[in-house]
Amino acid sequence: MALERFEAFYREGTPPWDTGRPQPVIVRLANDDLVAGNVLDAGCGTGENALFLAGRGFDVTGVDISPTAIARARDKATERGLRATFRVGDVRLPADLEGPYRTVIDSGVFHVFDDADQARYVASLAQVLEPGGTFHMVVFSDREPGDWGPRRLGERQIRAAFGAGWHLDRLERTHFDVLIAETGRVEAWHAAVRRVGADA
Repeated sequence: MALERFEAFYREGTPPWDTGRPQPVIVRLANDDLVAGNVLDAGCGTGENALFLAGRGFDVTGVDISPTAIARARDKATERGLRATFRVGDVRLPADLEGPYRTVIDSGVFHVFDDADQARYVASLAQVLEPGGTFHMVVFSDREPGDWGPRRLGERQIRAAFGAGWHLDRLERTHFDVLIAETGRVEAWHAAVRRVGADA
């Protein structure tokens, strides 16, 4: 999916990933004390995950390529009386992410990129995530049947995306809540990847 299409998705209605609530895996991470310090929500959409964490007391910044999504996220923050920073930016560009951050979350962004842009994204994250900080990503899984929706990723692809300077602490099956599947959810992977020294 071309990145320029995301703005059209938000302008034309409610995208299937915009459920109006935080993703369950993000709630579980917070409940299990696996979110720490200041947080970047990379590809935050209309802000549900970021606002959930802001409500838990975290200092959260959300970045998304869609101006319409960011405008909606800001409106939600105002309506709910929550403090979070939202700005338009490209997650593949570290200057757009700023930082540094102790935790980065990604709910459904990594899988929209081809291999080259995934590498750019990982390099961008390496510049904004503190040493010892963790990148939590949730991606569409190759275990989901059919061929609709975004690119499906497998365990091998996820492991291969993170080389020197990263340590995969956790890789587990989970799911996305969505608006279009019969069950309201689809198969996903959660990966927790820690930023370490290049020789680790």
